[in-house]
Amino acid sequence: MSGLLSIETGIAPLAADSSSLAVTPQMLAVFGVIVIALVLFITELLPIDVTAILIMVLLMVLGADGVVNLTEISTAEGTSGFSNSATITVLAMLILSSGISQTGVVQILGRKMSAFAGDDLDKQLLATIGVSGPISGFINNTPVVAILVPVISDIAHKGKTSPSKLLIPLSYASMFGGMLTLIGTSTNILASDVSERLLGQPFSMFEFTKLGIIVLIVGSIYLLTIGHRLLPERVPVEEDYVQDYAIEEYLTEVVVDEDSPLIGTTVANAIDHVEFDADILQVVRDDEEFIEPIGQKTLRAGDLLRLRADRPTVQQLVDRGTLTLAGSPETADDLEPKEVPDRTLVEIVVPRGSFLVGESLETSTFRQRYDATVLAFRSRGETVRSDMDERRIRVGDTLLVQAAPDSIDRLSQNDDFIVAHEPEEPDYRTEKIPHAAAIMAGVVGFVAVPWGTVGSTLAGATGVGAFEGLAAFSLPILVTALAGVVAMVATGVLKPTEIYDAVEWDVIFLLAGIIPLGIALEQTGGADLLGTLVASTGTYLPVIGVLWVFYLATGLITGVISNNASVVLMLPVAVETATQIGANPFAFVLAVTFAASTAFLTPVGYQTNLFVYGPGGYKFMDFVRVGAPLQLLLSVVTVLGIAFFWGLT
Repeated sequence: MSGLLSIETGIAPLAADSSSLAVTPQMLAVFGVIVIALVLFITELLPIDVTAILIMVLLMVLGADGVVNLTEISTAEGTSGFSNSATITVLAMLILSSGISQTGVVQILGRKMSAFAGDDLDKQLLATIGVSGPISGFINNTPVVAILVPVISDIAHKGKTSPSKLLIPLSYASMFGGMLTLIGTSTNILASDVSERLLGQPFSMFEFTKLGIIVLIVGSIYLLTIGHRLLPERVPVEEDYVQDYAIEEYLTEVVVDEDSPLIGTTVANAIDHVEFDADILQVVRDDEEFIEPIGQKTLRAGDLLRLRADRPTVQQLVDRGTLTLAGSPETADDLEPKEVPDRTLVEIVVPRGSFLVGESLETSTFRQRYDATVLAFRSRGETVRSDMDERRIRVGDTLLVQAAPDSIDRLSQNDDFIVAHEPEEPDYRTEKIPHAAAIMAGVVGFVAVPWGTVGSTLAGATGVGAFEGLAAFSLPILVTALAGVVAMVATGVLKPTEIYDAVEWDVIFLLAGIIPLGIALEQTGGADLLGTLVASTGTYLPVIGVLWVFYLATGLITGVISNNASVVLMLPVAVETATQIGANPFAFVLAVTFAASTAFLTPVGYQTNLFVYGPGGYKFMDFVRVGAPLQLLLSVVTVLGIAFFWGLT
């Protein structure tokens, strides 16, 4: 509080003369690696985990044990990210989050809120925010959104509401909730580790809960009153996938002629996919309809084929005398087999870690693996309907898939996909909910307990001095999280084989790759140089103004690269800047952490935004329209909150 009073009335001390720090070849080498990393993160020329490994390799090749010592990174330091406590803790928390999801507790809560919400938009928003926000404080917010996308999509469908009105609020609310505790997001865990390394001051479990609650309340009020009004209804209320994806022009019915050379061939071999961009979706014969798997079905004269192809392609097939044009299905119902009541058209979202990322539909053999046909897909706001086989699939892409019910069930149970509707008969381990809840309570509780106070109290009450020894006892989150993983397997919440599937390995490799980059930035003096340059703003701004600049800068950087990468790059600079202007470095650490964990401006800065990008039918500017005012509002709330609770000097 005293820090806030002094800051509001005073100007920051003058920054050090930037000329006092010379630019060295070592600094330039590290800055060069950072530029390469930023370009690759922004353009996505390589998957983020591959980019992270490239960063690690460059730092070591140019390091102490490499060709030339420019980055000052030894081999041990270059690979230290794999053994870093933040990396191991994030790995354990991902497994714990998977255990919670296996019990179905989040989905059950979502369905109860669906019953509460009905067809009232305000109640639907309240349900969405009320479930995703608080839960994200104790389960990593990325899997929370992955779990809730189908639940919220069903709430919208049943409540006659456009999913576009609910899915961005879902993502944003999970970010608010992620700032309630240390374990709400991997960014917090990484920032805590960097803070301990730089300042000897890690985050406690509930270090920023008081400010996190304020952010959650303010952000929720914004979404309930202003935010949802800025969101257009990109997906029609009466959802019809054929019309939503505008693929009427790409769906055609043709008949196999009596003299067609296709007679006697299988569906898989009927059309040359190299020459023609077309798929046979269904075969109708004697009023009986066949859908996937139909690859080995032999075609006969008079068969009606439902094709996915553009008009020129269909015309080429007709001109060759192999087929006769019959008509076009106009809605999704026209593509539903009359004998099979189950849904056969679904959207699936491609999350990080999916085998599809970086592949094309052709190279991934998606159709053969799952007996499923992709009718269209959305990628970064663009709807792709033709020439899909060669397009590289990216994180967050949403595929419109037609498949048999059993294939859809397999897709639903596969961690490589998020199916944007709930399975009819979910297979959850609901009997394990008490075990999972107790384990998570233990993971959090053992870290949060003030053992010194407990020891003093017990010693005073019993007269046993040995209890004073508890003052030196502490369990870091790394230990309790790993113990929680063991407990979940021992109690049957998770099967041993599910541990490895639960880990988002691209996130682990990302952390392992960028942690050495932060070390190099510090050791070469690059952080000092950047800190000195930023500190020069202290000549014109009060400390609280410099802190606000750091918040905004971190938010902007996170909008184009990953949140974890922005923390690693910005924290050393923030600490150095604070030191040079005589401010509280921990306050700057908190500002960077909050800004990186609440990245609303773009769909690519935070993984939860990518999860809702396709199912909501959003355009890039939708995130800017809703996120920019929210980012500005929370920048003021967060900076003032940091000044009030922690002080700035």
